[in-house]
Amino acid sequence: MVTRTQLGRLGLFDAKVPRYTSYPTAPHFSSGVGPDMFMTWIDSIPENGHISLYLHVPFCRRLCWFCACRTQGTATLSPVQSYVETLQAELAMLKARLPRGVKLSRLHWGGGTPTLLSPDMMKSLIAAVRDVADFADDAEFSVEIDPNEIDAERLDALAAGGMNRASIGVQDFNPDIQQTIGRIQGFDVTRKAVDMIRERGVRSLNADILFGLPDQSKSRITETVQKLLSFSPDRVALYGYAHVPWMAKRQQLIPSDALPTPDERLALFETARRLFVWDGYAEIGIDHFATQTDGLTKALHAGTLRRNFQGYTDDKADVLIGLGASSISRFPQGFAQNASATSAYAGLVRDGKFATHRGHVFSPDDKMRSRLIEMVMCDFRIDAEEILAEHDISREALFKMFREANARFENMLKIDDGGLTVPKSARPLTRMIARSFDAYDLSKAGHSSAI
Repeated sequence: MVTRTQLGRLGLFDAKVPRYTSYPTAPHFSSGVGPDMFMTWIDSIPENGHISLYLHVPFCRRLCWFCACRTQGTATLSPVQSYVETLQAELAMLKARLPRGVKLSRLHWGGGTPTLLSPDMMKSLIAAVRDVADFADDAEFSVEIDPNEIDAERLDALAAGGMNRASIGVQDFNPDIQQTIGRIQGFDVTRKAVDMIRERGVRSLNADILFGLPDQSKSRITETVQKLLSFSPDRVALYGYAHVPWMAKRQQLIPSDALPTPDERLALFETARRLFVWDGYAEIGIDHFATQTDGLTKALHAGTLRRNFQGYTDDKADVLIGLGASSISRFPQGFAQNASATSAYAGLVRDGKFATHRGHVFSPDDKMRSRLIEMVMCDFRIDAEEILAEHDISREALFKMFREANARFENMLKIDDGGLTVPKSARPLTRMIARSFDAYDLSKAGHSSAI
């Protein structure tokens, strides 16, 4: 039995660690990857293969104080229109480069606020995407929807364009907490958005909520979860609020003395987790929950659950291409990230150039450690036979890594001939356990709390 005292002794309440949506993490990207390498990687995609696309829209009508994403406020649609035209130009360049017969496995619009786009902008952007490649038979088109920034006409455009998964951000329904974090979004507004989404036949609904917000209590997060469950979402991401005001200046507006302690954060997470489990949701990795029929649950049982920049995924495509300012692409060869500043990104694309400005080329060691970390994060178990079959490491060296990791955690992990397992009692430490397989220096990266 792992106690809070033991968790504290192991550093859970003090550690700052990556979320491991990539390996290596973005702070370790360098300028060694540019447009030429990006194009070479695109050329290497097999004909008739599958890829996924992520389109980043970095605009919001208002800037929520809690958010650490790369976004910018706008009072008009003029800069948004210009940006959509740049995305269309980038899509045209991608189309000209893609090998024949490539199909889309996943299409995701994120932000920012993608639903800030007008219906006509949405239609033109969807047409531009469909001009690049056909959707695969089981393709998924998901959009992040702000309930405050959506209406029937825009939802009609998205549904007609093939959107079959919608994602709404809830964070917390308590009005006092909403005021403190600069995100006013009433339950009735969210309920109306959900109803409109369902009415249009969108088959799947995702929702995000946060724990660790200022003035959040177990009773308040219980009320938020119960209200959220009334929507019957297919998936829920229960993220820990990352208070990083040195990186996201707007978070300086949030009173740090109102934030729960790390021990209180763990209690908030456990309160919400139990409610989802009691309602029949499957636990997916460290912070997601899904219905028993959802694709994530099926992938979990099949051993095909994966981790990417959106969190957990059942996407089987080996290539994810990110379009838009700051977007990150993942290829079998490495990561490639677009210029972060919207003006720099747009200038390059208008000149007919891909906007790749940094990235990382995978070494054989990167690939092995990436899979070790992904197994820990997705399955809570490392399959030694898979690692030995697919990577250049001896059984002796691999199990030495397991024993060293176990020693760091007071031998609470389980090692057998088949590999290493994180028992349920140790799962609050999962990100820290994953860190033990990370070969990069994390001392200057500024990561968020381990809980």
